[in-house]
Amino acid sequence: MRESRVGRGGPRAAPHWLIVAVLAFAGMSAAFMQTLVLPIQSELPELLDASREDTAWVITVTLLSASVITPIAGRLGDMVGKRRVVLALLVVLVVGSVIAALSDSLGGLIVGRALQGAAIGMIPLGISIMRDVLHEHRLAGAIALMSATLGVGGALGLPVSALIAENGDWHALFWLAAALGAVNAVLVILVVPVSTLRTPGRFDYVGAVGLALGLSGVLLAISRGNEWGWMSPGTLVSGIGGVAVLLGWGWLQLRTPDALVDLRVAARRPVLLTNLSSIAMGFAFFASNIAYPQILELPAESGSGLGLSLIQASLVLIPLGLVMMLMSPLSARLNRIFGARVLLISGALVIVAAYVFSFEFHTEVWQILLANIIIGVGIGLGYAAMPLLIMHAVPARETAAANGLNSLMRSLGTSVAAALIGAVLATWSMPFGSAVVPTDEGFRIAFALGAAAALVSAVLALFIPARGSVAEPRPSLPSGFE
Repeated sequence: MRESRVGRGGPRAAPHWLIVAVLAFAGMSAAFMQTLVLPIQSELPELLDASREDTAWVITVTLLSASVITPIAGRLGDMVGKRRVVLALLVVLVVGSVIAALSDSLGGLIVGRALQGAAIGMIPLGISIMRDVLHEHRLAGAIALMSATLGVGGALGLPVSALIAENGDWHALFWLAAALGAVNAVLVILVVPVSTLRTPGRFDYVGAVGLALGLSGVLLAISRGNEWGWMSPGTLVSGIGGVAVLLGWGWLQLRTPDALVDLRVAARRPVLLTNLSSIAMGFAFFASNIAYPQILELPAESGSGLGLSLIQASLVLIPLGLVMMLMSPLSARLNRIFGARVLLISGALVIVAAYVFSFEFHTEVWQILLANIIIGVGIGLGYAAMPLLIMHAVPARETAAANGLNSLMRSLGTSVAAALIGAVLATWSMPFGSAVVPTDEGFRIAFALGAAAALVSAVLALFIPARGSVAEPRPSLPSGFE
């Protein structure tokens, strides 16, 4: 299509492919934050002079902040402008990265990592910007690409982080993150147009605080329950307290004008089933992220590992992200032919096939590589379908908030997977030298759970009402942007 002008007499808008590329780069940078410190995770107790339990917060706090900020950022994006909130999240990313880069203490690093985690909110916001900017026939492919950035950023970031950590000062990881945030901010300012599609109203501060407290309690119990003990006071107080706060939050949301989350829209059958399916697919995706790296890196003498280094293992896992990116144009074509519901069902069934294969074959590097590629195909299809299904069922003015909630559901699935798969591998383990390593039976159970979760995702998707490609096309660019 011909380029449009942004506003009357305004500067010529950037080509749509460039807008998509900038948003995808921002999404990959945000996903990179999730794997940034994995190469130095085992060294953190020594580097920070802290206990292993305390340094685990460097990982946990990023998960918590990402889950809490994503739905809040989506609502703010609908209200004050999606581009403005993306820029705000990039500023938060840069500030957090600089704090972490200058820190030699656990407290400073935790604060920096919490701020870095907020960047994940850019992915659903980017999807919503694409809905505003792109015409219908280009939207599915662009959304598939943006959804794929979650896998691409994490997969590509792991070997980069490992190389930096092994050959330089660990603080350089955070200077790199700060540079990525600054570059992304400049690109967004130069390329991404300013949205004027807004939802009027006041921001629900009480709802935001309630959601943050409730989610933090539940996710904290899930993510740390295996380490604290599932029946320990800390786990029970966090989990039960979080659920109680969320129940009260939901009651208030139904009675609050301009609520943070429109629960009546979220309860619509297409939205509800898509979100439930997203939890299950998030679980299926992250089960492989827990199991495959351990199989690749455990000593071969243990009988359940392949003895690769961190960099070698990360290179084996990279194709998952690349396959997710390459699936973008195919996902768009399949969506036009079959619709997003079929896309989600197909993706889930492909993941089932990958785990069935892994259940029997996981003793050679090529077998893990092949299974990981197959999972990349399934996740590429499924993650492309979920935002499309959400946008079928919500008005354009609520796109960012609805996509933010869907991203939260996926995060909930990954959190449950991290806790449950971790507990399984810890339970089915054996002594090896001075350490304890998972057994082959433990990995088989993990693969069975991943397959079961993917199957649940497919079954739930079967009951999503069938629709066409993308409902409610966007308005023309001049009327939607200034």
